[in-house]
Amino acid sequence: MKQPSRLDFKLEATASGSRARAARFTTLHNEVVTPTFMPVGTHAAVRAQRREDVLASGAQVLLANTYHLMLRPGVELFEKFGGIQRFMNWPRSVLTDSGGYQIFSLPGSRSISEEGAQFKSYVDQTTLRLSPESSIAAQRAIGSDIMMVLDQCVPSTVERGVAQQAMELTHRWALRSLAARGESPQALFGIVQGASYADLRALSARAVTQMPFDGYAIGGLAVGERCDEREACTAIVTELLPENKPRYLMGVGTTRDLLEAVHRGVDMFDCILPTALAKQGVAFTSVGRRDLRRAAYRGVDGPIDPGCGCHTCQTYSIAYLFHLNRVREPQGWQLLGLHNIHFYMQLMRSMREHILADTWLSFYRCQRDVLDARDSYGRPPTHVTKAERQKLKLKLGRYEVIVRDGVGHIRDTTCGEVMHSVNDPAEEARSLYVEQSRLVQRLLEPSAGPLVVWDVGLGAAANAMAAILAVEGSPDPVRRLTLVSFENNVDSLVLALRHPAWFKHLRHPAPRRLLVDDRWTSATAAVDWLLLRGDFGVSKFDAPLPDVIFFDPFSFKTDAALWTLGAFRELANILQGKAVELFTYSYSTSVRAAMLAAGFYVAKGRGTGPKAETTIGLTARAAAMPHSWQLLGEEFLAKWQRSDARTPLGVDPRDESWRKAVAGHPQFR
Repeated sequence: MKQPSRLDFKLEATASGSRARAARFTTLHNEVVTPTFMPVGTHAAVRAQRREDVLASGAQVLLANTYHLMLRPGVELFEKFGGIQRFMNWPRSVLTDSGGYQIFSLPGSRSISEEGAQFKSYVDQTTLRLSPESSIAAQRAIGSDIMMVLDQCVPSTVERGVAQQAMELTHRWALRSLAARGESPQALFGIVQGASYADLRALSARAVTQMPFDGYAIGGLAVGERCDEREACTAIVTELLPENKPRYLMGVGTTRDLLEAVHRGVDMFDCILPTALAKQGVAFTSVGRRDLRRAAYRGVDGPIDPGCGCHTCQTYSIAYLFHLNRVREPQGWQLLGLHNIHFYMQLMRSMREHILADTWLSFYRCQRDVLDARDSYGRPPTHVTKAERQKLKLKLGRYEVIVRDGVGHIRDTTCGEVMHSVNDPAEEARSLYVEQSRLVQRLLEPSAGPLVVWDVGLGAAANAMAAILAVEGSPDPVRRLTLVSFENNVDSLVLALRHPAWFKHLRHPAPRRLLVDDRWTSATAAVDWLLLRGDFGVSKFDAPLPDVIFFDPFSFKTDAALWTLGAFRELANILQGKAVELFTYSYSTSVRAAMLAAGFYVAKGRGTGPKAETTIGLTARAAAMPHSWQLLGEEFLAKWQRSDARTPLGVDPRDESWRKAVAGHPQFR
């Protein structure tokens, strides 16, 4: 059913063989043609950019942030000036984000309830509250052309029960936001949530489109999911959104991300990347990214992008921009940011022209392998086609190598999942396993025998090598380290060893020797590394009992048997009477419930990437010893009882004993 809109939206064309569309709508300040990109002016200014240059780029809408503007300068000042346009002397449209994402990004200092969000001000640490009503009131005072409803954003990889609860809360907040908008002439967009779950995304799209918004946004993406997951979610949602309203993909993204999203029917975008990467010395160009941190550009004459007509490209050489970046001159950030914004705007105009001319598909196919290709000047390109992948031997068995920002990751082609999909694997291993377990400190403490560490899920050896490198770089330990890695398929390590340029942690003799002899002993440090091949459920009985466990199976899909209640009970039985700490990347309610039911004490681990926290398991003896871990408490119990994902994997439906074991666990007494 068509609903009236404050934007007078007109769909002009849809490309053949695609959902890419060209349209136009009118705000309180100007006409906007789509597809369009909105530069981010969080604090009522685009970082390091002059107003005149942003206008000259062709920007039709700027994005500002309600959360930040409420704190500084405060909504009273916008009321005094008659709105944000006069305050910042910007003659075109402004869209204000509601503050939902910023609240999500401050997990340690906020709480969410039905009423709204409570958080601490980063300005003076006072406690503030943001509800759907107060968010809309602030946006009305700011005077934006397009307002956004307050939503609850969660990591796109979060467990299903959490995603569904956040989605349903977002729907209830959306209705309250509509009521709070009243008769204001400002447009208001609803937001579709649902993390990376296709059915939740579809459910949310159907629910939100029943509400009379002026446009619809896709939120909760670009927060941890893979590109293919984001593209799939986008396609699911746009298929269900009405054709007569604008569609906005929030917080996305690179130039290629924009191309893919337009192909799937999105009209509007925002992202900090054009200016954020400019500060690092990175430029988007018609031949892919150029990274001015690379010495290859030190003496290069000519513009950063020969096909660009912006002030930067018409005035300055690459060598000069390289120099400014090298000496950290702020003008370098400003000039590259100017170029990047201009390039994004020109890309939007080119997309629109090809949609209107119905030449979109050829343009799309031509550009998708060029846009955002990593810097290839002076070296082989890191963007690898299928033919090149075979040539470079990037596949072995069920695994393949993918490269992101110069870092190699292993992908399981049978399920599509990527090891350490968001973070640098070596950095995550160091932080989550080596540092958090106090590995080096333990080795410096007097003890009768070696420190035994189980590395469950060798993979590409990121965790094991992080441990070895930490020991080799530390003072002489008192104890010897015995590292036992378990793996039922070493193809991922064999494959990674072929490409040490992308897997830097493997530039060491240990992994190759391990694959030959199933063991390696360091010549320079007190380390023995053993490899036990085969099923962990069987091979763990052949290993010396551990003091520490790095529990890092590939995923729930590929290693489901390792995450069952039975598997944790068997592990707890083996460890009975010994003080052992287990560290894992998961913070799934069902995994924590399985560990509790098996007899482990369960604590919160440090966050990594988009995950606000991970999980630590302690045997009863370890829990009885002095420790600094924050054990789960009554809050978790309440969450577990409400959760749709509270049942551990592999539970017999007739067995109710596990529920009593969780609810009656000693750590909750």
